[in-house]
Amino acid sequence: MSYESSKNKLFQLLKSMDEIIAVSGFEDEIRDFIVKELEPYSSELWTDSMGNLIAVRRGDGEGKIMIAAHMDEIGLMVKHVSKEGFIKFSPVGGWTPMILPGQRVLIKISERGIVKGVIGSKPPHIMKPEEAKQVIPLEDLFIDVGASSRDEVSKLGIDVGSPIVIDRGIARLSGDVVTGRAFDNKVGVAVMMEAFKSLESPKFDVYAVATTEEEVGLKGARVAAFSIGPSIGLALDTTIASDIPGVDESKHITELGKGPAIKVMDGRSGSGIIASPAVRKKLTEVAENLGIPYQLELLTGGTTDASIIQLTREGVPTGAVSIPTRYIHSPIETLNLNDVLNAVKLVKGFTESLSKSWMDKVFKVKIK
Repeated sequence: MSYESSKNKLFQLLKSMDEIIAVSGFEDEIRDFIVKELEPYSSELWTDSMGNLIAVRRGDGEGKIMIAAHMDEIGLMVKHVSKEGFIKFSPVGGWTPMILPGQRVLIKISERGIVKGVIGSKPPHIMKPEEAKQVIPLEDLFIDVGASSRDEVSKLGIDVGSPIVIDRGIARLSGDVVTGRAFDNKVGVAVMMEAFKSLESPKFDVYAVATTEEEVGLKGARVAAFSIGPSIGLALDTTIASDIPGVDESKHITELGKGPAIKVMDGRSGSGIIASPAVRKKLTEVAENLGIPYQLELLTGGTTDASIIQLTREGVPTGAVSIPTRYIHSPIETLNLNDVLNAVKLVKGFTESLSKSWMDKVFKVKIK
């Protein structure tokens, strides 16, 4: 397959996933999609008690690598319906309140059923001057689905707990730059799937794990990592690309189009993960040997499944590969397809490079 064909295939894969609602705790539909993608390439495949999907590709049995990408997205949840038919909601995951007013939304009412609505607020014409200068608090926002009573809303199939996402599809901008909802972390899942499919004779057994509820506390990864007991952990996720006007170059974190990011540290002052130096070095060596452009990522604030995998049982040497993405946790997340394709190559190359002899040399531990 040509380079351009590979990029187009990735775009179509992202488009298919973008159409699926996968708010934390409601990952069933996207998990079914991933099953269809990975089952033909898996030695074993199952779902655990947390809803994680685990696909295994047996290698030579020299060790285990857990490649984790969370399949959940941030969203909203129905909290209350007023007698007039307006819906109050709670956030699921990290939102910036200023993004929400004026958005169209999709409310999931069944396995595939959808009700459309809009997020409304008091019109500026009747706001007090001090109100007009402030970000509207979440508790003052509401969703209007066109109903005139609580009973009408109920008849639509909407109830307390119904998940909600912003109504925004994927689109190509200039060149290889694309924008869409929930690239965090459907792009990580896409990278995991494509790398898993392309593996050739790995020495390690490869556990590809689509994790649940990462956005609300890294919950799925905690359970999956304990169950698998990996020798090496690798998380795939988005990271901040703040290479935009008004942000000093020293605060860009990463930049679009300059390659996938190899994580050094994240969280506030390292409260997330400080990546295993040996794993990070191996990733950079693989990138350089394969001619893959890459960036080193030191993310101040935020973390990934890597943090929890690292702390599993007696500890797991863990790293992370990130996709530079602008406007994270918004409906217009933006990335470069070249970075995505290079991330697939990096994850494939890294996985195939692992061996028991390398583990023994670097970590001086017995492979499980």
